[in-house]
Formats: sequence, C-alpha cells, structure tokens
Amino acid sequence: MKTIVTFGEIMGRLSPEGYTRFFQSMPGQLDLTFAGAEANVAASLALLGSMVSFVTALPSNVLGDTCVHTLRGIGVDTSHILRTEQGRLGLYFVEKGANQRPSNVVYDRAHSSIAVTPADGFDWQGIFSDACWLHVSGITPALSKTAFESTLTAVRCAKSAGAKVSCDLNFRKKLWQWEEGTSTTSLARRCMAEILPHVDVAIANEEDASDVLGIQAEGNDIEGGHLAIDRYPLVAKDIVNRFPNISKVAITLRESLSASHNNWGAMLYDTTDGNAHFAPVSDGKYTPYEIRNIVDRVGGGDSFAAGLIFALNTSELAVPATSIRFAVAASCLAHSIEGDFNLSSRAEVEALMSGNASGRVVR
Repeated sequence: MKTIVTFGEIMGRLSPEGYTRFFQSMPGQLDLTFAGAEANVAASLALLGSMVSFVTALPSNVLGDTCVHTLRGIGVDTSHILRTEQGRLGLYFVEKGANQRPSNVVYDRAHSSIAVTPADGFDWQGIFSDACWLHVSGITPALSKTAFESTLTAVRCAKSAGAKVSCDLNFRKKLWQWEEGTSTTSLARRCMAEILPHVDVAIANEEDASDVLGIQAEGNDIEGGHLAIDRYPLVAKDIVNRFPNISKVAITLRESLSASHNNWGAMLYDTTDGNAHFAPVSDGKYTPYEIRNIVDRVGGGDSFAAGLIFALNTSELAVPATSIRFAVAASCLAHSIEGDFNLSSRAEVEALMSGNASGRVVR
C-alpha cells in the first residue's frame, strides 16, 4: 500500500467547555486539542485504515513534541515533520455556536513555524518517494508568502513523482493578509490559480468556488439556508473548463438552518463519465442528511475530504457514486464528535451508508 501525504499546518485548538462563551470561561479553563485542515485529513485517513504521512514544520519544544505524539498515537506517520527553532505553534480559538448563535473562530497563527519555513527546508524527494497522493488546502498558502511557495513546491514535486493531487479550496477571509495593498479575495484568486494547474481532484464547499474562482451558483441564498442544488454541476464544469487538468470536482452542500441544525450532502462531478453524482440519495432523489443536534461542525469539510480520498484509493469504493456516498457519510458522523478529528471507523461509515442512521446502541 502506497502512502497518502498531506501537507499543511497543525495548530493548538482552544475552546470553552461545551457551548459556553469566551467571556464565561476566562479567567478560567479552555480545552486544548490539536487541529488544522490537512492534519485533520491525515488523522481521519489513518483511522479509516490508510497509510498516511503528515508533513509540516513544528517548533522544537514540548508543544511540538505533544503534537507529534498525538498524531503518532492515531497512526499518522510523522517522520517528515520538520522540527525547527524558527517560529511557534499556531493557535486558534473556537467558541461553538448553538441554535441561532453562530460559531466564532479567532486565529493566532502569525509567525508559526510553517509560515516561516522555506520550501527548501523540506525533503521533497524523500517525502514523495513512496507516495501515491498529496492533499493540500487553500488555508496554508493563506498564512504567508513563504507558506504559499512551500505549498506550490509541494504540488509540483508530487506531480513530478507521479502522485495524484487533491486540493480543498478552503477560502478563509480572516487569512490572506500577507501582501499589503492586495485584498484577501484578489490574493487568494491569484495564488490558487498557480496551485490548481497541478491538481487532479478539486474540493470546495458551497461558497469556495465563488470566493476563490469567481464561479457562482446562481439562485443561492447561503444566509437563508437555501442552495440551488441543480446549479452545482455547472459550477463544476466551469472549474474543469478553466483547469482541464482537474478530473474530479467535489462540492459539499451545507444548508445551515441554524448552528445546531444543518442539512448535509455533496456532489462529485467526474470528467470520465461527465456525470454529477449526488449523495445521499433516497428513491433516486438527492436527500441530504438532516443533522439536528450538531456536536461540533469544525472539521466537517476535512472529514469529507478524507472520506473522498480514502474511497478513491480503495478499489471497492472507487466508483464515483460510491465514493461520494462514503465521503458524505464520513463527514456526517464527524458532526457528532467533539474536536476537529473524525474519530469514525470505516465500519461505522459503511453502516451509515447502508441506511443505519437510527443511532441505536450497538451491542
């Protein structure tokens, strides 16, 4: 089995207990876990059964040590994590929303180790010596010019080594601040336009294509929780027309009725058959999962990406219609788990795929 590689930042995640607000918790106690888009994907892949290596830069201190031990503990290969005296562990703070109060994220990521480590600090030849796949996102290149250049080098080296590349567009408007005088949207569009020509599988949420590529699904009312589902195949085709190297486009479809109640599904457009495959489907019709009591939605998109990558690299799941069903089921389960990592097994995902959504006790 060849290795799937993910490249990006891992941070400390600090959260008040449960659904309390920041000002209710400080002074006091915050829960610390580790998280980050590409690390979340690596963790999910390892728990599903893949051989996966996470590549990043971490400070040479006890926080970096603890982060590495956490990843190793769930089966992620950490041999290519660069330990450095430069930079720090990035942080982010999450106040989970409930009902009509949205979640709130505050970043503290400036001068993190991966943001200041140049591309030539990584052993790309060794990283991709036995790799079949690389996953990156639009978050790490948003941190700094250096991190963008490292991400671009990663995708170029992966392609040179014969690996497939997936990229989650993951637009974060609170980032992309590293070029003075350039708007966040303009900087994101310019940089991602350099990364995407090296990508085989593009992943986005219901808004990313508009934010990063200027490609919109007409008729959407994101704030009102209504998506023009039938427009997303056209969005995918527009992405492929702009970047013909992309063979698959996956778009998650989240209808946010409240912070606690989301409808959740996705679409996979495959250029090999020219079809758009939606999931979940009931009686031949797209019928999203109705998630009424969300425990933690942060990392939901990453669990989807991991599920899709796992399925596409597993022969019995690789058919497009099956791949998207697996990815959506995996990410649906992630909404029931505290923290960014999707601690779901392949058996649990396949049980939900098969229609076992009752939540009854398994004895």
